[in-house]
Amino acid sequence: MNEGVDIQEISEKIKEESAFVEQLRLEVSKVLIGQHKMFDRLLMGLLANGHILLEGLPGLAKTLAIKTLASAINADYARIQFTPDLLPSDIIGTQIYNLQKNAFATMKGPVFANFVLADEINRAPAKVQSALLEAMQERQVTIGDTTFNLPDPFLVLATQNPIDQEGTYPLPEAQTDRFMLKTVITYPNIEDERSVMRQQISGEKPEVKPVVTLDQIKSARTQLHKIYMDEKIEKYILDIISATRSPEHYRMPDFAQFISFGASPRGSINLALAARVNAFIRGRAFVIPEDVREVALDVLRHRIGLTYEAEAEEITTDRLIKEIINEVEVP
Repeated sequence: MNEGVDIQEISEKIKEESAFVEQLRLEVSKVLIGQHKMFDRLLMGLLANGHILLEGLPGLAKTLAIKTLASAINADYARIQFTPDLLPSDIIGTQIYNLQKNAFATMKGPVFANFVLADEINRAPAKVQSALLEAMQERQVTIGDTTFNLPDPFLVLATQNPIDQEGTYPLPEAQTDRFMLKTVITYPNIEDERSVMRQQISGEKPEVKPVVTLDQIKSARTQLHKIYMDEKIEKYILDIISATRSPEHYRMPDFAQFISFGASPRGSINLALAARVNAFIRGRAFVIPEDVREVALDVLRHRIGLTYEAEAEEITTDRLIKEIINEVEVP
């Protein structure tokens, strides 16, 4: 009975704390038409204090999405176009000698923002990628002999073009694992695209106003830890992760030849965290199996390695994950 009362109290608190989500969604939808999944994933990364790797063709509103979200939260926004000649100092900053003061002055780079768009991250060499990924992981930057903390909240949205791979530097598996989510963006439906086209040719530019504060985002983060996750849900998450490593133990012996390595412990942590945020966004104080299933693809698709046999059979990580979700027993 006491546990039931606690859940009820938490439910009321979660509904109150998550009320801003719909308000934020309405404000962002003035400019970002359709692409509801992309908005949810951006919000998920923001609330979970994670980062997002976004894969999609040009022109699918990736830049517009994060810029609009930053405007609706009144947060600092920076865009970095990754190119082969980019240097780490172009991202984190550098020290410049001041002749008048006869001393070095620190010039901070664009990474010092709440929202950072790393556009086409695979266009820059490994040294530049590592500089950004270190900032993502440590949430601090060292320039010269001084260490600076990055703003809070701090969200990196890195984009990749899935088609044009010529002249690129693909992210190694160990680095992609640092991203909480890898979201694949597809074309909008006809009606959404019609609305986009009409809005663009009308010449009208809707103004996005701040409707949420950074303090509200920070407050919402503290509520995530109160969302109830049953032991059966925890076991369900661990079973899914284990099935990516040893599918033969989950009635999928044929899949073992297609997987070179499975999800790391970061996978189980992020799957549990993403499921909690998914429940929060929907105003629930407890996690259900559907929360786990809904975010599994985005959490796991960049954490599973495929063998040459899988490539020969044209089997993708998405297909493997869907098969695993269908086979693992749901609580």
